[in-house]
Amino acid sequence: MYFFVKKKKDTFNLKLNTLFILFGQNVYCIYQRSDNKSAYGIFVSFRMKIRKHRLLLICSVGICVVSLLYCYKTLQQDTFHLSVHQSGIKSLFLRGFFWGDSLSIVLVGHNNILSNRISHQKEVIRKGASDGQVSDLVMPDPTGPHGDIHKRQYILEDDLTPYFLSTEAGVLCFREGTEMAEDTVDKAGQRLILEHHKKNNTVLDDRLNKTGKKAAKCTCRTGWHGPNCGVPTVVQHSNLRTKSHLSPRKVPRRIINAININHEFDLLHTRFHELADTVDLFLVCESNFTAYGNSKPLRFLQLLLNGTFSYIEHKILYIFLDHFPNGGRADGWIADDYLRTFLTKNGLSRVQGLRQDDVFVLDDADEIPLREGLLFLKLYDGWTEPFGIHMRKSLYGFFWRQLGTLDVLSGCTVAMLLTVYKGDGILLRRRDYYNMPGFRQYKKTSGHVLIPWSIGNPVHYAGWHCSWCFKPEGIYYKLISAQNGDFPRWGDFPEKRELTYIKELIRTGGWFDDSDPSYPPSDPKEHMYAPKYLLENFEKYRYLLENPYAKR
Repeated sequence: MYFFVKKKKDTFNLKLNTLFILFGQNVYCIYQRSDNKSAYGIFVSFRMKIRKHRLLLICSVGICVVSLLYCYKTLQQDTFHLSVHQSGIKSLFLRGFFWGDSLSIVLVGHNNILSNRISHQKEVIRKGASDGQVSDLVMPDPTGPHGDIHKRQYILEDDLTPYFLSTEAGVLCFREGTEMAEDTVDKAGQRLILEHHKKNNTVLDDRLNKTGKKAAKCTCRTGWHGPNCGVPTVVQHSNLRTKSHLSPRKVPRRIINAININHEFDLLHTRFHELADTVDLFLVCESNFTAYGNSKPLRFLQLLLNGTFSYIEHKILYIFLDHFPNGGRADGWIADDYLRTFLTKNGLSRVQGLRQDDVFVLDDADEIPLREGLLFLKLYDGWTEPFGIHMRKSLYGFFWRQLGTLDVLSGCTVAMLLTVYKGDGILLRRRDYYNMPGFRQYKKTSGHVLIPWSIGNPVHYAGWHCSWCFKPEGIYYKLISAQNGDFPRWGDFPEKRELTYIKELIRTGGWFDDSDPSYPPSDPKEHMYAPKYLLENFEKYRYLLENPYAKR
């Protein structure tokens, strides 16, 4: 130690003195040697070690920087570029904490959402690749009768329908699911709830006890179960584990059904008629681009403005996607995911009066839920989330029934959508919610049981999935509009686009790979063959209900 102090003017020892400052006591022990050549060798060895540690440090810093950039990119994708429309975004307050998401919804009272800024300039849009024609489409005049239909806010109101009836004995019975004596009323004018179900006509005397008091139990009609006769068969025979904890709500939830639309207009009419009295709001998203990235006309908007959907337009919130996502042409799944993300975030940001226990259901246009299943979600507490829906699978029409059911996660409460899925609809369709950052926080804060289940089962259908259910011209358009991701992309093969070839597929039930079909027999008279609206308008929709090319 004294050696370095006396000879610190020497260049070599000055370096050792510097090492003394950097490495402390370890250096003292090493350099108490008298041989400068040996000390120098040790010094070189230490310099090499320092360089190795420096390289390791630089690599570690580089990895950290790359990780941070990746996280930043992921966060940018999660916020979903809502700045494209320059929407005013506020934070969401629910149950005493803030949602960490870019979606602006306040679940207490009405929302204050800034308007989206979307251009009203005229857009030149092709009618489609099938005819190559070009048409000019002008968005509605903001000062006209339709206003800014693609920016309009929607105030969600409560459903005041009296779904349940209370008997004199204090029993609460679901009107639709309970047998009632139409020819007898009490002093208040209410119909009498029967005690026991009989298939034939019943007699009032059998429904009264010896004291003359009204029955103390609800008598369920076929297809309804539970003490209140409000649980449909598709729930009674589902895998829901909390059936014993179900209870009617005093105030019904509101149901929000979100879909993307291309040219599935007959199925859209069917959805609206099936769910009109159950769903409180339909979020319908349309883009001026196909899933492949080609421009197309806004046909649904045209039908909406000309009164085609006047019977349900008061429950429709129109969502306009005016751009195609970056990378969507090269990877079609990017475009497919983006559609659902935009639909959910843009749609919910324009809904005022949402509550945490409202129900959000996301479907494809060819997926139609059964009314009774959604009505149960609306009227009962005690079910878990998220939930799926078992749907009857059909191809080209309801006449080709495929084996099994389509069962995808379709819905949850608004609270779970915003907390766990960050308001992103595509994440709802996946089954890895338990790995998402907000899962444990939501489970702890809400007190809800988060166990996935599905309405219906492979025997009791809770909806319909009709894939490629168009006339031949519609199938052709679907082929050329399909995303560039679901390979093989049959629209790329000219022979597959021939209408004669498509008609033969409809006739035989075959697939584009020319495989032999194998379907169980199907009869329009069978239960859950098709939605009620289609069956009631059989002639109009015959091409969906009866094979138009079958040899007779």
